[in-house]
Amino acid sequence: MRVKLGISYDGTDFSGWAVQPGRRTVCGVLSEALSIQVRRQVSLTVAGRTDAGVHATGQVAHVDLPAEVEVGALPRRLGRMLPPDVRVRTASVVPPGFDARFSALRRHYRYRVAVTAYGAEPLRARDTLSWPYPVDVAAMNAAAVGLLGEHDFAAYCRRREGATTIRELQRCGWVPLPGEDGVLACEVSADAFCHSMVRSLVGALLAVGRGQRPPGWPGALLTLAERAGDVTVAPAHGLTLVAVDYPDDVDLAARADTTRRLRAPAPAEDLTEH
Repeated sequence: MRVKLGISYDGTDFSGWAVQPGRRTVCGVLSEALSIQVRRQVSLTVAGRTDAGVHATGQVAHVDLPAEVEVGALPRRLGRMLPPDVRVRTASVVPPGFDARFSALRRHYRYRVAVTAYGAEPLRARDTLSWPYPVDVAAMNAAAVGLLGEHDFAAYCRRREGATTIRELQRCGWVPLPGEDGVLACEVSADAFCHSMVRSLVGALLAVGRGQRPPGWPGALLTLAERAGDVTVAPAHGLTLVAVDYPDDVDLAARADTTRRLRAPAPAEDLTEH
């Protein structure tokens, strides 16, 4: 049976999601715990492959498990096995056509920035960037409008051979976080993200907010066919994957087929941040 997992983790001490020899990764830790639990090797497919230092509160993965596994008990049982910086929050049986990666309609990310004079609160320092510069939120939001829609985001991506850099950016904007004085969040949503795209967008918008670039600059970079060398990539620790949207069950398989065709000939990188 195919099982959908809702996953959260603090990415600080992980070398990203994907398994890497000799390195501690989210997928490696989860796969080991699940394999022990169900007494056979398992393979996880994830919605968005985050890299070192990037966090998640709404990560999604799927795994095929034996029919006799008690799925509802997995979060509790895995909670006793897993280290404190990763948790499986939910587990549910889904149709065989569900694919955590290719069935996804969109991914939602949040980048947290503390603009107070003293920086991030100590308890949030692992997921919030301390920004000791002035910020013009209106200018950043004006710049973000010019990035919305379907474009070739080559200027904001680390290109991978054969992978497309065309994406549909559906949301991008800065908001103050309620109850957190001096903390701004850049909320970003798209059908998918290419390599380093979110943190590059944040870096470009922060340059506008600081007054180093005009509001029209980030949008003007969309005319470039390769990565822009003057865009600073924001640090990884401020970024969190907060949610992944999927269609209704009856449309899951069709969505996966469509996404695979769009991403041909090479698999798309939903997000691998450095």
